[in-house]
Amino acid sequence: MIKIVTLIGARPQIIKAAALSRTIKQQFSTRITEVIVHTGQHYDANMSKVFIDQLAIPQPDYNLNVGSGSHGKQTARMLEGVEDILLNEKPDYLLVYGDTNSTLAGALAAVKIHVPVVHVEAGLRSFNKSMPEEINRIACDHVSTLLFTPTLAGLKNLQHEGFNTDFRGNYTSDKPGVFHCGDVMYDNSLYFSKFSANHSTVCHDYHRVPDGFILCTIHRDNNTDEPGKLEALFSTLVRVFEITGKKVVLPLHPRTANVLERNLSSALYRKVRQGSAITLLPPVSFFDMIELERNCSLVMTDSGGVQKEAYFFRKPVIILRNETEWVEIVEAGAGRVCGTRHEDILAALETFTQTPPVEFPDIFGDGKAAEFICNTML
Repeated sequence: MIKIVTLIGARPQIIKAAALSRTIKQQFSTRITEVIVHTGQHYDANMSKVFIDQLAIPQPDYNLNVGSGSHGKQTARMLEGVEDILLNEKPDYLLVYGDTNSTLAGALAAVKIHVPVVHVEAGLRSFNKSMPEEINRIACDHVSTLLFTPTLAGLKNLQHEGFNTDFRGNYTSDKPGVFHCGDVMYDNSLYFSKFSANHSTVCHDYHRVPDGFILCTIHRDNNTDEPGKLEALFSTLVRVFEITGKKVVLPLHPRTANVLERNLSSALYRKVRQGSAITLLPPVSFFDMIELERNCSLVMTDSGGVQKEAYFFRKPVIILRNETEWVEIVEAGAGRVCGTRHEDILAALETFTQTPPVEFPDIFGDGKAAEFICNTML
């Protein structure tokens, strides 16, 4: 029997953790004990608790309740709390997901007291170190003992950084094991899409018919916190409605909701709130998000996770960033990187409307990434 401490903090990590917790419960309950630690990075109930409840993740054994704050303050609180828990629990592994401050804090706390770090979603790179997430994922990869990358591009990134991806032996942080395993989010999408229609009424509630709307999410601080970019994005969304006749459905991340009135011009803010072109939703559950993704005609997002989910459900995606970690989606012709540039977004819209992608190669694995991760840890 081995013990792992799983660290979660932000909504995407909670969703990803569902795949591993479910697999441990169903297939490895006599061989793996899981202790779940919630840092409290996402403390809003709509961004955290609802996902734990809905996805049937075991309730966290610990909650650090760090809340919001600057990167330094938030990471420091997490470091202190995670270290105390690791010293108390003495696990065989600390498992972290993705690229948040929770990921960085957990990895640093563990490696300094010689607890092996397992990084799920290793190797992803935007090649833009102005993004805090890029710093977090690079630092975490380079102190991890087991690295699980969801894509071949991630594997190549690690090779370019000097990792020996062929090494098999006694793994340490100096000689880590690197594995291409597929994406745990693909595991989840396959599993939960069977239930989403029975657990979500979001399309009915907002009178959205299949292929009759465009789904959009905006949450990254370099889009929300720069008034010029946010104004450009929402002006373009209004224009998207005018061109297509399809409303843009936009679940509001708390960060976006908090700055919308302040960072949009008064005229545009009134138009957005009027709701003729854009339907603003509160944060939605995972099942609601799946239903929106399954039923929309196209996705526009600055979220890495939503890019993948669009691909899982065979929807073209316009990427509202200047780069993407999921380069395979672009290479497959199912996504286009547009940033906040009005002309580029509308050009991508025209392309995907006139000639939507029909080929969606299996670039995210076989839906058994979590099982592979558990077997490898054992």
